[in-house]
Amino acid sequence: MALTDLPEEQLRAYRGGVREPADFDRFWADTLAESRQCGWPVRAEPVQTGLTTIDVLDVTFPGFAGQPVRGWLRLPRDAEPPLPTIVQYAGYGGGRGHPLENLLWASAGFAHLQMDTRGQGAGWTRGDTPDPAAAGPEAPGVVTRGVADPRTYYYRRFLTDAVRAVDAARALPAVDPARVAVLGHSQGGGAALAVGALVPDLRAVVAAVPFLCDMPRGIALTDARPYGEIRDYLAVHRHAEERVLATLAYVDGVNFARRCHQPVRFSVALMDEIVPPSTVFAAVNACRGPTELSVWRYNGHEAGGIDDDEAALRFLRVHLSPERAPDGP
Repeated sequence: MALTDLPEEQLRAYRGGVREPADFDRFWADTLAESRQCGWPVRAEPVQTGLTTIDVLDVTFPGFAGQPVRGWLRLPRDAEPPLPTIVQYAGYGGGRGHPLENLLWASAGFAHLQMDTRGQGAGWTRGDTPDPAAAGPEAPGVVTRGVADPRTYYYRRFLTDAVRAVDAARALPAVDPARVAVLGHSQGGGAALAVGALVPDLRAVVAAVPFLCDMPRGIALTDARPYGEIRDYLAVHRHAEERVLATLAYVDGVNFARRCHQPVRFSVALMDEIVPPSTVFAAVNACRGPTELSVWRYNGHEAGGIDDDEAALRFLRVHLSPERAPDGP
């Protein structure tokens, strides 16, 4: 690996040039209102895992258009509810995984809802939620699924699921609805940033090397998937660029960052070949609330790894503490 983008001093000033659709706010308000009208009670069934300090529940909740989305709820067994809560989103290709995976957050005393990822979960962790939409031609993967129109685009459904996961968490008796944060890496970090904008009363956001930010630049800078899938699509659909970029603007993390007033913790890796660092800095510099940033100069897409998790744990303990007043616009 080598440096993949601008010099660091230029990165820190980079803001990108992402277009903002005139109806961006209306598009998302209508999308979420329609899906919330299709709601039904969240289901949570205990899972026998053999763990002695953490309870795991198999959760199903209504996502986009009321379609069922799965998740794992992990709870510290001896903690007194209602609990501060983290809702987590998976990276590209991943799903909710195995119930015995990802035990850090519950071990640290948080309620932890790991959302499954519709139509994914056969890459590096397993998933259990289908994406029933059929939306026209696509490159292998999901990042171009329905990309000809923002109403049919895959990430409209996925990001709606992500918001509804917060709604679902807040409906669970173990959860303190006033102390909820969202977290993710790569695709999950992009989702967390979007949810921070769409659910303004969250306590905090953790977005590690977020994908889905400054997407036109990402497409131009890297051949790696997932951005490479969009390049492949446009290499065949040669006259679709304007239409595709218009769709991507509705899910671009820079546009969500402009509406995000909560504290946000970012990380970025300067040798990242999957999420170019300038795309992350564009989102960091667009945020309206306080930001915290770790810059990993010699790492790729793994970024800070466990060091990022350790820093996120410190960050979330501060912002989810009962004494901490919610940050607002």
